[in-house]
Amino acid sequence: MEAILEQEKSVQVTVSGSVALLESLIAENVQTIFGYPGGAIMPIYDALYDYNEQLTHILVRHEQGAIHAAQGFARASGKTGVVFATSGPGATNLVTGLADAMIDSTPVVCITGQVFSHLLGTDAFQETDVINITAPVTKWNYQVTNPEEIPAVLAKAFYIASSGRPGPVLVDITKDAQLKTFEWQGYTKCAHIRSYRPKPHVRVEFIDAAAALINSAKKPFVIFGQGVILGKAEAEFKAFIEKGGFPAAWTIMGMSALPTDHPLGVGMLGMHGNYAPNVLTNECDVLIAVGMRFDDRVTGRLDRYAKQAKIIHLDIDPAEIDKMVATTVPVWGDCKETLPLLTERLQKQDHSDWLAKFHELALKEHEVVIEQELFPESGQLTMGEVIRTVNEITNGEAIIVTDVGQHQMVACRYAKYQQSKSNITSGGLGTMGFALPAAIGAKLGAPERQVIAVIGDGGVQMTIQELGTIMQSKVPVKILILNNQFLGMVRQWQQLFHDKRYSFVNIESPDFVQVAKGYYIDGQKVSERASLRAALETMLAHQDAYLLEVMVGKENNVFPMVPQGCGVAEIRLK
Repeated sequence: MEAILEQEKSVQVTVSGSVALLESLIAENVQTIFGYPGGAIMPIYDALYDYNEQLTHILVRHEQGAIHAAQGFARASGKTGVVFATSGPGATNLVTGLADAMIDSTPVVCITGQVFSHLLGTDAFQETDVINITAPVTKWNYQVTNPEEIPAVLAKAFYIASSGRPGPVLVDITKDAQLKTFEWQGYTKCAHIRSYRPKPHVRVEFIDAAAALINSAKKPFVIFGQGVILGKAEAEFKAFIEKGGFPAAWTIMGMSALPTDHPLGVGMLGMHGNYAPNVLTNECDVLIAVGMRFDDRVTGRLDRYAKQAKIIHLDIDPAEIDKMVATTVPVWGDCKETLPLLTERLQKQDHSDWLAKFHELALKEHEVVIEQELFPESGQLTMGEVIRTVNEITNGEAIIVTDVGQHQMVACRYAKYQQSKSNITSGGLGTMGFALPAAIGAKLGAPERQVIAVIGDGGVQMTIQELGTIMQSKVPVKILILNNQFLGMVRQWQQLFHDKRYSFVNIESPDFVQVAKGYYIDGQKVSERASLRAALETMLAHQDAYLLEVMVGKENNVFPMVPQGCGVAEIRLK
């Protein structure tokens, strides 16, 4: 088929909708697809049989695994992830991942098969109204019943998914549209949609107003999110904070946009973030938010959040401006464009006294929390010392993919990163089961980098079947299970706020090492401090996939912590 489509344009070529789809993907430079076949998408899979040299298909074990893998691929590579799934349960199994990708702004294009168009609305076998089901959790979705629409719809799908504030798109294709033929007119990438403006117009008067506020500030404070990474604006952001000498703190999704050891980096914001940036949010006079959305886990109680400060908010999505926090100066636009404009208007200033306050509070946190978590002298292993040892071995060069729970907060607090796109986690939705398939996608998206999935004993069992994907596709990811024999984050809340009424948080688990061996994946289990470093070195040096289970303290808690219903300055160290 490839040879046929390379003929002179004057020769009319008749193709099926399925072939048109695959040719469209190739034209979009897609090489990797995550999917699972079924009846309603079978014509596409039949056509895929002839494209094994141009397209690599990764057969997952569950459609949720497919979309999480596509998310990991997108986050590690900066490209758009692609998913295939069949109708009915195949399509509905994507919904959790679509919601996750939507809230975390991850570009994914999902192609779902659908029943024949004449059966739509008849409750046919494996029919669901996937368009209405997924409308709230997609940036755009569309149902194709005419094969001639496929090239233009795919072009629009990739443009919408990857432009502006990225997000997931779903294209549902009926079986007859996959089978019918039409005259191929070629593929044209989409660069404009009349009703869609991915990047708002940059208004220079707001840049000027923001610069004036910043230049007059005595205690400026920068908080940044994933928008810096999505905008490929890491260098521009670094130049901005360095010229101004601003202390800068990251959200969980913004982590790794700035090297974690940068002298102006003051740590992570949020419920389990660092002490200094949370407390001093309520002491700064100008708060500069870059590519973040003022999530409730970052702000705590809004009526106690930065009430003393003037707020400057840089964001590509106008809907985020004034949504949660009233803005003094809104700066709409792509931060790759707006940050240089702002930087050139900055006056070089010395904020060393203000920065010293962050260091002073950081020292307090180190003495009360970090020293015991990272350098315990006795007792059970802690999650923190495991992450510290990983840092020492990898020199902060690995991609760390975390699941959701205590291990996630510990990893995000203590992992060290030297380059962008290194922290991959489920931020806004908090999806347990995310890490294992996302790590598969991350490794395929960045094959030259070491990829470590850090997972709890609860989350890993939600998508543990994806060990089969690792086995079959030979993806050399490293799986680090931190096992505290509890659903740890829920247990912590039950201990602190529900009088230790541990309701259904004790979780029994299989022998994870033996389960891995059933999938022909090597591994080991450690529980002694003396064995930890050697075990981690063995895992990281192993050529293929490897599973390491580390037994950690059952009732260790993650601190600092902003209790629910409190302001960020009410963060507790213990």
